Amino acid sequence: MRLKSAIWVSAFLRRCMVEGVFGAVVRKGAEEAGAVHVIVNHLDGTCHLLGPAPGEAYDEQGDRRWIAEVAPPQTPADAMALLDRRLRFDPDLWIVEVEDRKGLAGLTITA
Repeated sequence: MRLKSAIWVSAFLRRCMVEGVFGAVVRKGAEEAGAVHVIVNHLDGTCHLLGPAPGEAYDEQGDRRWIAEVAPPQTPADAMALLDRRLRFDPDLWIVEVEDRKGLAGLTITA
């Protein structure tokens, strides 16, 4: 079952909070089906930008599939520049930023 983007983002941020990972919505997109992009700031000047995987959006367990669109040594500014260009074509996308020094805030890169 697909969750609305707003519900998924809310649940993801709550899970991050429980795990001691700070996160915030940088930009709200379409409530029902806006694409979600997650910037994982590693707090050392580098980040990952995770976006929806091409093809099937969900795996067989119903979890969202992610690809790394930007990976270290890229900076959060590089990730935002890419997302600014995307916003010209898709104004419905969500941008969420989390701070995780050690990992990907519980998300798994699938492709």
